Amino acid sequence: MQTNSYTSSSNRKRFIWIKLIIFIIILSILLHYIGNYYEDISNENQITSAYKKAWTEFYTLEPNTLDLIFIGSSHAYCTFDPEIIDAEIGTSSFNFGSPLQHADSTYYVLKEVLKYHKPKVMVFELYWDMLSNEFELKQADTVISAINNKEFEREFLRNAFPLNELVKYIFKPVRFQQDVFSYWNDELKEDIEKQLKPIEEEQKNVPGVSYHRSRGFIYSNIVIPESEFHETNQFIEFDGATWDFNETQKSYIEKIVKLCKDEGITPIFVTAPIANVSMDYIKNYDMLHKKIADFADELDVPYRDYNIVNKEKNLFINENFRDDAHLNYSGVQIFMKDFIEWYKQGQY
Repeated sequence: MQTNSYTSSSNRKRFIWIKLIIFIIILSILLHYIGNYYEDISNENQITSAYKKAWTEFYTLEPNTLDLIFIGSSHAYCTFDPEIIDAEIGTSSFNFGSPLQHADSTYYVLKEVLKYHKPKVMVFELYWDMLSNEFELKQADTVISAINNKEFEREFLRNAFPLNELVKYIFKPVRFQQDVFSYWNDELKEDIEKQLKPIEEEQKNVPGVSYHRSRGFIYSNIVIPESEFHETNQFIEFDGATWDFNETQKSYIEKIVKLCKDEGITPIFVTAPIANVSMDYIKNYDMLHKKIADFADELDVPYRDYNIVNKEKNLFINENFRDDAHLNYSGVQIFMKDFIEWYKQGQY
């Protein structure tokens, strides 16, 4: 009896283990296919696709032909037009801005650029929102996917990723979920709008276009929608007095400056303008500006904040912006004229 009981118990345990193994195999296969599906959707992201095009173009350039580079978040790729500055002062420049790019990503992007080129000047666009949090997975993944270099990926993952973010990165359904939810939301919104709008209304008032034109610059002639003047403006209730650097991102800025100076590159800090209506919402912007300006002074890096410049010189109106925080091309032309004048005065 004991032998039969033991055998029965052993069989039950074996059966449970078999079921568990089968479940794990099925779950692994399912997650593999879900992960690949999510990745395919992520690859349809237009901004991510544009950044990949920029790096494809970069890798076709003759080595050591760039003497000026722009780098930073979306405020960089929406603001600095290489074609304008190259035509004006005879430089050969490229824009390496990417969505939400944090200083940690900027550092590794710069290292990749320096494998092929030795620019004289690096213009680093400092947008405060990218400097106040420890890490952001989506922006890091965008950079890694665009550069598509295993050596670059391994170094970035090993040195910059916190352990919990590394797990998310490896687990594709989590890694790409932000793109998938955004895609589904856009699809749903588009379906609803098609049902609600008459066909003739759809054909009127084309809102504008936005696309990667060349050398990393994103052209846009979209004009800020009325909704971003008020209810959806991201800067409502933002207080510059509460803002501060994240120490990790701050340390990467220091590493970027050191790398530049070690390589004989002049670093320049610039903050691109946000829409006038957005600045009207922000409290104590001067306090935020002072923290960044003081840090730039500590590093002995020239710094130009175009929110302060715009306040003094009234360069822009709201219609020069594509949304509450980024210039459209009418604003880019105004910006580049002023920036080039300032750049020439510094004789960088």
